[in-house]
Amino acid sequence: MFGLSKEELAVLKKLSTPQKIQDYLDALPQNHEKNGETYLSPRRVLREQKAHCIEGALLAAVALWLQGERPLLLDLKTVNIEIDSDHVVALYKKNGYWGAISKTNHAVLRYRDPIYKTVRELALSYFHEYFLVTNGEKTLRGYSRPVSLKRFGTDWITAEENLSHIAEALDTVIHFPLIPTGNEHHIRPASPVERKACSIPEWSKDNLRT
Repeated sequence: MFGLSKEELAVLKKLSTPQKIQDYLDALPQNHEKNGETYLSPRRVLREQKAHCIEGALLAAVALWLQGERPLLLDLKTVNIEIDSDHVVALYKKNGYWGAISKTNHAVLRYRDPIYKTVRELALSYFHEYFLVTNGEKTLRGYSRPVSLKRFGTDWITAEENLSHIAEALDTVIHFPLIPTGNEHHIRPASPVERKACSIPEWSKDNLRT
């Protein structure tokens, strides 16, 4: 199925719930892209045993797809890509409520339980902790509509080349603002203790597995 081998399918089919998918991603080392920018396919993530946010989201979406769920991604857009990185999560839904599966190297911006009535509510849950540890500036500004990976076919699941086209597509879909007009100058920076708490990486760049 999807061009995956028996071994690859066996791994992914064991990830039968959002919680199990998240546990798997949490155990994967962070991909620090030591040899240059990557957008690894799920096959390459399984083989190389590391991932960053969009790579983890893609794998999570495939695992959900194998369980009969829709493979949906959500792009969280920052004030400026030169200042802070966007974040990508895989969406899931339980009993009409949205949740998210997230691969991150930080203490926050992680898994979301299915308690959000709308995608906007879910996106807002990331706002408070989405900040620069250097100065506390909160950088999250918008969120995309849910993007179905079905639009890209299935070849990307086992691709050996970088999936730059998917990253570019996520960047160009419609995004909706999170901060009300006129309220941006009222946003308070994160406090020093918050910045300190969020400065601890889960996977150090010195770790040979990253």
